[in-house]
Amino acid sequence: MAALLDRLGRFSARHRWSVVGAWVLLLAIAGGAFALFGGTLSSTFDIPGTATDKVTTQLERELGKVGGATGTIVFRSADGTALSSAQQKDIAGLLDRIDRKKGVSSTIDPYDTRAQQQANAAKLVAAQEQLTAARAQLAAAKAQGADISAQLGELDARAAQLDAGTRLLSASKDLRMVSADGSTAIGVVQFRDTLLELPASQKAGVASVIDAAHIPGVRIDSSSEFSDQVDGIVGPGEITGVIIAALVLVVMFGAVLPAVMPLVSSLVGVGVGVAGALAFSGTIEMGSVTPVLGLMLGLAVGIDYSLFIINRHRRQLKEGMPPAASIGLANGTSGGAVVFAGSTVLIALLALVVTGIPFLTLMGVVGAACVLVAVLVAITLTPALLSLLGMRVLSRRARARIGHPGHAQTTPRPIRTRRAVLGGALAIVALLAIAVPALSMRLGLPDGSAQAQDSSSYRAYETVAQEFGAGRNGALLVTASLPHAASKADLTTTEAGIVDTLMAQDHVAGVAPIGVNGARDFIAFQVVPTGGPSSVSTEQLVHTLRDDVSLGSGVGVDVAGQASGNIDISEKLASILPTYLAVVVGLSLIIMLVVFRSLLVPVMATAGFVLSFLAALGAMTAVYQWGWLGGVFGVHDPGPVLNFAPVIIVGVLFGLAMDYQLFLVSGMREAYVHGVPARAAVASGLRHGRAVVTAAAIIMISVFGGFVFSHLTAIKPLGFGLAAGVLFDAFVVRMVLIPSLMHLAGRAAWWLPRWLDRMLPHVDIEGSALERPQPHPGATEHRPPARRPRVRTGGRMLPQPAVERR
Repeated sequence: MAALLDRLGRFSARHRWSVVGAWVLLLAIAGGAFALFGGTLSSTFDIPGTATDKVTTQLERELGKVGGATGTIVFRSADGTALSSAQQKDIAGLLDRIDRKKGVSSTIDPYDTRAQQQANAAKLVAAQEQLTAARAQLAAAKAQGADISAQLGELDARAAQLDAGTRLLSASKDLRMVSADGSTAIGVVQFRDTLLELPASQKAGVASVIDAAHIPGVRIDSSSEFSDQVDGIVGPGEITGVIIAALVLVVMFGAVLPAVMPLVSSLVGVGVGVAGALAFSGTIEMGSVTPVLGLMLGLAVGIDYSLFIINRHRRQLKEGMPPAASIGLANGTSGGAVVFAGSTVLIALLALVVTGIPFLTLMGVVGAACVLVAVLVAITLTPALLSLLGMRVLSRRARARIGHPGHAQTTPRPIRTRRAVLGGALAIVALLAIAVPALSMRLGLPDGSAQAQDSSSYRAYETVAQEFGAGRNGALLVTASLPHAASKADLTTTEAGIVDTLMAQDHVAGVAPIGVNGARDFIAFQVVPTGGPSSVSTEQLVHTLRDDVSLGSGVGVDVAGQASGNIDISEKLASILPTYLAVVVGLSLIIMLVVFRSLLVPVMATAGFVLSFLAALGAMTAVYQWGWLGGVFGVHDPGPVLNFAPVIIVGVLFGLAMDYQLFLVSGMREAYVHGVPARAAVASGLRHGRAVVTAAAIIMISVFGGFVFSHLTAIKPLGFGLAAGVLFDAFVVRMVLIPSLMHLAGRAAWWLPRWLDRMLPHVDIEGSALERPQPHPGATEHRPPARRPRVRTGGRMLPQPAVERR
């Protein structure tokens, strides 16, 4: 592969304008395809086959519109006084306009509902009075000797019906839609489709009516169901991250022109990858997080991969190599490492297919496609741009010092053993301490409380929680499947008995029947919990209703609703995380075994990756669930950790960790096979690679960190987790822990059984065979030219790479 990449680099350099033109054309094609075929993005997530999904399907089959998505509109008087009759009329007019929009099955006027509730209460009072009067009349008739047994039977039946109605009214008395002081009212919009199937265009149609509405003296806020929230894909935070990356490049290169090149390359790659992915959004249901993940990865790895090749080219130019030859060699050596590094990220993302979860699979495929484009840009467009830039890739001062002896490499002293022991121990203890919060990690999807505080959806969520209780933001749908159809006379009594059982459960604020099928053997209830949709109490209630509640002999109980769906998705993702982590860890061991031809190095690399991953989860839990440093990271209402973040972080962090491992440890191996003592080789590889790894890691952290301040609530914790993971892995694991362990292991780090050495394929990731033969600084071993040179490792002899045989 090294020779192929060398030729590709030289070809790109010779035909620089053609290569640049080809990428510009691809960018235009991707942008045009998005403009022509792109569709809308969704903010919802679905896993087919969950308990909630099955119940939702049953609701649609039995009751039709009851299973559709529901959104709320909150009306609140500006001065805190009761809403006037004129304002109430305007509210009814707005809901009537929404009711005529496409996809809306019905709207619920809060004042009509209040009037209906008051009427029902009045009817019950009147019926009770009539019943009391009838009993008095019967008592008088009985005193006169009349036979009243038949009338008493009828009165008892009426009394039972009346009692059932009273119990139903009592259970739903707190489910009001107008606040006690009359200053706030809730309007409900019922869609025909479920939230997961609801077209974004229909939500946007309703949102446009709400946004255009104006009722004097009334503030109107709507819940997040009416918005896909894709307006925050690129904002100030993301731009700041790119600016920081640019500053790092300027400091590293000491010149503006070479610093701009990685940015240009990454932006071209991101444009092609993300626009190309969005072109399929019209035919494939795509979440708003999916292209943002591609954007994050494309920016980060695109800058880093181009940086690796440019850095190698600059170093070679400083040593006096001609530009054309240097471009080819840089592409064949560092470009090979880029291809390997990109392949690890690619494989890890594509491995998301094993989860069997459609939206995760799509995220993995889009992310992998963007990484693939970044690799192709790095090994083709970067050489072309280097050819266009010529010697200006170096600063004036660097050009004046070309060939200076100061550019020659020397071997540093080995790390002190005491320092290695202390550094390794501190690194492990620190990472484990940071990982401790992950032991209490809860997974969930962000609700309205996680939205930006200046957003309409956040105001709607908070107003409902304050005026009507947090549970109104996450009502559950509980269904009862009866073994036998209930008669018309017994239906109210049956409903009341079920409601009594539901009200007896902990964390239930109110219950109300909302529908019964034609056969009267399937009844649906709205159950309002005391806690919000992402609270621990609501999660406990869902499990209690499913597992512990009995509504009678043969009665089946099921739970649906958005809160229930989020719980199911989170539990499914938590259950597949160990499997996916095992796949990634196994992949890591195999890749490292082939690359470094050692048993101990892969174990060290993989253990370090697991430590950095656990520390990233611990940091996420502390910030987003516990609320630590919430003011810094914009966490105003702590809640569960984003449920799909751990799975995504495993895949991405694995690939990046292997990148840093390659660029550091391959330098150690190169020095060792050239005859440098094992411990001195560790110091040599660390000094050789730490500058570029440091710059690459800072760039990654800057780009990922920029997304922490995104308006997309599902992106903020993902950006934080990736930034924290890169921070821990690059600066603690790869630069402290791994060198310390490698130093302590000494020659044993490179031991490999002879039989396994024969089985493993020989790879030359860094393209050592392309480099000119020259003695490595610090090498002391003499090898006769007539004999195939070998290096003793772990009690046996290993053949050296091809560069050593020339």
